Amino acid sequence: MSEQKAVWITGVSRGLGRALAEGFRERGWVVAGCARSAETIEELRKCFGSHHYFGAADVAVEEAVEEFVREAQARTGSPDLLLNNAALINASAPLWEVAAVEFDRVIDTNVKGVVNVLRHTIPLMMAAGRGIIVNFSSGWGRSASAEVAPYCASKWAIEGLTAALAQELPEGLAAAALNPGVIDTDMLRSCFGGSASAYPRPTDWARRAVPYLISLDAQCNGRALTAPG
Repeated sequence: MSEQKAVWITGVSRGLGRALAEGFRERGWVVAGCARSAETIEELRKCFGSHHYFGAADVAVEEAVEEFVREAQARTGSPDLLLNNAALINASAPLWEVAAVEFDRVIDTNVKGVVNVLRHTIPLMMAAGRGIIVNFSSGWGRSASAEVAPYCASKWAIEGLTAALAQELPEGLAAAALNPGVIDTDMLRSCFGGSASAYPRPTDWARRAVPYLISLDAQCNGRALTAPG
């Protein structure tokens, strides 16, 4: 088991998750991550090597999360930093035009998926007596826009869930919600189209975000954080 600090990242296959994984690896951290795509997970394993761990898991499926956590714990030990990054956004539309199945997918991943990861990871962090939890929120978790109501609802939920969780954690652990800012990802392009290119790319964002995340300690507990721009 590695004595290096360990970061666990959900939604690690692309966008912010992939950029974060690369940024933490460059700084000597051991990385464990999950994503739904088995093909991409295999590519990550080849790219990062056996020192790190990647598993195919849909965070909305508790059994898959349980298996990922068990394997990640065996490979890296309890995480020093848990980044709940995995999320989906609805196709832009007025709320009444969003099909029930699409609304459910957003809530199942963005809210229930975070809770699934927390349910199985927090006991490990408690046993270790340490760990920082960062649940990724959004500017749309603190404000709202038309045609993304399901996504807004999920991220507002993350803000409240994290604030409550912070009051439940024992000494040595902390939980904070993070608004990463506006980044040129596939998710943003689904809403902004080509104008998303006006914003930083994930790799550029990660160069500032990773040092910021590494700097977090128990004093961040319960805070609504915003990543450096």
